[in-house]
Amino acid sequence: MTRQVRRARADDLDAIMELETLLFPGDAWSRGQMADELSSPHEYYVVAESDTGLVGYAGLRAPRGTEQGDIQTIGVAPSARRQGLGRTLLGVLLAEARDRGMREVFLEVRDDNPAAQALYRQHGFDEIAVRPRYYQPDDVDALVMRLVFGDPEVVPA
Repeated sequence: MTRQVRRARADDLDAIMELETLLFPGDAWSRGQMADELSSPHEYYVVAESDTGLVGYAGLRAPRGTEQGDIQTIGVAPSARRQGLGRTLLGVLLAEARDRGMREVFLEVRDDNPAAQALYRQHGFDEIAVRPRYYQPDDVDALVMRLVFGDPEVVPA
């Protein structure tokens, strides 16, 4: 499968929302929320396309001039999983965070998503807190994780 990762555009909203509601049926972002994310200068969203259309998206909140970024979301279509796409999308976001001068990046991940937790740990994220019952209506805890960038010449793989 040929894939291309590029900066998300406003005209990607329909495809992103289709994937968002498929992947996160109980707590998907609203169309308005996602539109705001895509248009904000403080956000950096990318999409992954294949021959069949959009197969992934990811977003970073990283206001220029601050030292903290936040991974907002990473979504990969079921048909594109276990092929390294999540790793690629995360790597693109971390590179952008570094380019924007971030010293650390945070994220929340569902306690019942060990695959995502493993991916984040492989990239150097550590668990720093738990937010009980964060994901509603499922009553699932969120693990808060943080990556602190070290040597400016080293970008996590």
